[in-house]
Amino acid sequence: MKNIFKFWKKYSFVLLIAFITLSLFDLRFALAAVICMAAPVFSAVFKGRFWCGNLCPRGNFYDNVVAKFSRKKKVPEFLKSYLFRVLVLVLMMTVFILGIKQNWGDLYGIGLVFYRMIVITTIIGIVMSFVYNHRTWCHFCPMGTISSLVSKSRKNKHVLNVSADCVSCKICERQCSLGIIPHEYKGELLNHADCIQCGKCAVVCPKNAIGYKSA
Repeated sequence: MKNIFKFWKKYSFVLLIAFITLSLFDLRFALAAVICMAAPVFSAVFKGRFWCGNLCPRGNFYDNVVAKFSRKKKVPEFLKSYLFRVLVLVLMMTVFILGIKQNWGDLYGIGLVFYRMIVITTIIGIVMSFVYNHRTWCHFCPMGTISSLVSKSRKNKHVLNVSADCVSCKICERQCSLGIIPHEYKGELLNHADCIQCGKCAVVCPKNAIGYKSA
């Protein structure tokens, strides 16, 4: 299972490419996007934004492809604020719902709504990665925002923990593309609502002070 998980994290972005390609021939393939809309919100109830950092094909595309060309700059606080994120959420959901309503009963029309949404937002994410870092889109992704809000209201049961062995060397901080500062959680659970649990901070920690612990 561990090998399957590693394979998925590295190559699942192929599904995104397949989604975009197949939908050009038959827009009904685009309806599969509903999975990537529902899954992060559903999984957030149990594991926070784990989906975003490990299972999302687009997130893995940013990690394994786009990251090679990203400027890796810090994302402005405004783009991470809940005010901006809620505005993006409301705008996109309004356009999405109106599109579904207009094409109700027409699978091709509904598929086009999904297709446009995925393609346009993916392009936005790519462009933003050239300005800031490869996970910039994840700061204000509508589904990510909902997942973050769900994470805020849940009792953390399986999140990363920063043990007392942490020496605040700040190596973990430089690895977090979401701008979270793991060493500030020394001796506590890393229960930040936007932690996507990608594990990069744990991998680079020289003291192995970051890992999973049941709350």
